[in-house]
Amino acid sequence: QGKFTLLRDTRTDGSFLVHHFLSFYLRAGCKVCFVALLQSFSHYNIVAQKLGISLTAAKERGQLVFLEGLKSCLDLLFGEEEEQPGQPSPLQFISERNSDLKALFEFVRTSLTPADSNSWKGPVLLVDDLSVLLSLGAAPVAVLDFIHYCRVAVCSQLKVLLPLHPASCTLPVQRSLWSKAWFCSRRDALAPGDVLVPLQLVSQEIKIIKRVSLELTAEQDLVQIYQYKIQDKNVTFFARGLSAAVL
Repeated sequence: QGKFTLLRDTRTDGSFLVHHFLSFYLRAGCKVCFVALLQSFSHYNIVAQKLGISLTAAKERGQLVFLEGLKSCLDLLFGEEEEQPGQPSPLQFISERNSDLKALFEFVRTSLTPADSNSWKGPVLLVDDLSVLLSLGAAPVAVLDFIHYCRVAVCSQLKVLLPLHPASCTLPVQRSLWSKAWFCSRRDALAPGDVLVPLQLVSQEIKIIKRVSLELTAEQDLVQIYQYKIQDKNVTFFARGLSAAVL
């Protein structure tokens, strides 16, 4: 609880982890707020169905709050967004000079505020992909403020997961997010000279960094490196050089 996990891509697509976390927390009975900026609802729902989860059913029972960023952006740009009285669009910064993300934060806070009859476990915020906010015109400081308030507002119970594509993010934003994360997952493309098994048997490599402390201490972070193979409905992980194809 209260942990912030950063998913970082490096020359590869690690979106399978987003689908894993989404289905994992829904299956665990958590209340999930999913700010989906990269793909449509249909895309996430199709993948979730392969993993045995229906996002449509999760929305209907109030477990999943889904913000379809692609549709909201188009509606705002073409003036088709239907705003509720006193409830501005979460992405209203796109059509305004002010690039702060207060409306998006209020959407997250409201979505994850427990109701009196709430039977869900601890809430989870998943943003895919954070760097899209920068591409849409949000200032780097506004993005960092948004993450800060999401962490602090309900720090005792909130779980935050943020996929991040470094190519779309400034270096200060990357460093700031990296320093705040308790768990960091970095996915790297395999270089041919570094592969210990045939490329067709290994998809990519993943590095998991677990923070011992967010304070400046001499303690070393725990680093684990695995190779993995993406299959149709699951992913197989193994230590370097220990693929079943080799053993």
